[in-house]
Amino acid sequence: MKKYKILFLFLTGVFAINSCNTNDLELSDPNQITPETFFANEAQVQSAVNASYANLQPGALYGRLMWFMNDNMSQEAVNGGGMEPNKEVFLDFSFNATNVFIRDYWDACYRGINKANFVIGNASIIDEIPEGELSNATMLKFYAEARFLRAQYYWLLVNKFGNIPLRNGDFTQPEGKPISPKADVIKLIIEDLEYASIHLLPKESEETGRATKGAAQAFLGKVFLYEKRYGDALVSFNKMSGYDLEPNFLDNFLEETEHGIESVWEVEYDLSLGTSNKWGSDGTGKNHATFRGQDYGALDWFGSAPSDDLVNSFEAGDKRLNSTFYFAGDSYDNNTKTFKASDFSVGRGWRKYQNYYKQPSEVQESGINAKVIRYADVLLMMAECENQKPGGSQSVAVGYLNRVRARAGATAGGVFPLLSTTLSKEQVFEAIVHERKVELAGEQVRFDDLIRWDRAATFLAGTGFQVGKNELFPIPLQEISSNVNVTSADQNLGY
Repeated sequence: MKKYKILFLFLTGVFAINSCNTNDLELSDPNQITPETFFANEAQVQSAVNASYANLQPGALYGRLMWFMNDNMSQEAVNGGGMEPNKEVFLDFSFNATNVFIRDYWDACYRGINKANFVIGNASIIDEIPEGELSNATMLKFYAEARFLRAQYYWLLVNKFGNIPLRNGDFTQPEGKPISPKADVIKLIIEDLEYASIHLLPKESEETGRATKGAAQAFLGKVFLYEKRYGDALVSFNKMSGYDLEPNFLDNFLEETEHGIESVWEVEYDLSLGTSNKWGSDGTGKNHATFRGQDYGALDWFGSAPSDDLVNSFEAGDKRLNSTFYFAGDSYDNNTKTFKASDFSVGRGWRKYQNYYKQPSEVQESGINAKVIRYADVLLMMAECENQKPGGSQSVAVGYLNRVRARAGATAGGVFPLLSTTLSKEQVFEAIVHERKVELAGEQVRFDDLIRWDRAATFLAGTGFQVGKNELFPIPLQEISSNVNVTSADQNLGY
């Protein structure tokens, strides 16, 4: 069960700010809380940091839409019979700049950035808090948390929109910010994560639910990987300590076994904190429940079902198949019931992130955390870096792959075999592509993988995906119409 419940205190007079010019509120409004009057002690700084976590939770991100957007675009999912038309647009790439979900995604990220910037941008005031009220070490940790979270939100934006407005904590200009090159955003993300890697606490010393040193190191390594800075990525990954693979793969996706040894970074959900805002939190945060169970549940809404391509990608003997999906004959509800073939419109349902293991049906409120980075993902990224870097070792890369495969039941010379250490660079890369697909199925990473590997055009042929357009989302029309420094000329190609 969860060991720690993050308090999401919302300072409405300060944090109700958007990326648009209409919401960039003047922070010296005498009718509102101001940094000068608010930041006086550790508890107040911590409450501002806590608020920065909240915008990962709402329906626009991990609470709901993050799942549909990525799983549909990657073709890992198909309509299970209950998918609404406004979710199907991500299956056939028919969305446009007026899409409400894309707007809410943008809004949730920028609200999170602004909350983090409220801490980062007021460092001069926070620095003046007496040591007796806030120790220097704790203050640096708070800054590191805010910078880690800012990097997280920017990462979600830059991979989906490319060039975006860059807000770095400077509150002196009230108007909306212009579009900045993607490279400038990546530069800030790297700077934030390098700072966080130094000043965050290790996992064993931090309360569960908070950003940690290992999470920053993993996240930084991932950014370097995407930038093809393979050596730098490996340096960051190799600094991680205290992580390993869960003996039982499925334990990564159960509520009772959260924050285990494999967990690097996860988004918190806790039903005991209240779930009354679940339908009203699309971009604003403060949502302690996710719809993932209900939306994907084979016995419930079944909006999403695993695709044939995904299920057929698993090798014979791979234990992950039956830990990722439910099939007819599988037991549920504490082993008191059995799935029937008629329960599945497409022959199977999702098992990852479902609550059926302990109950007969899903409800609109699931408390299972969203795993953003697991150590298995780190090992697979390390394999890719080792394989792709100049002078890299394919045998070392295979070693990382085999650690992941062994947990899934692979043995030397078995039906589901460990990989040979004599594979060529090209063969190792194909093995990495396969392992990421099956190990991380339904974990919102495959679409980004297809894009960065330049494989989307081939794999997504016939789906509605248009090369040169659908690699990115459109900048929301609301941003263009309300931000004086963003115009239709800034819109992504094809929209």
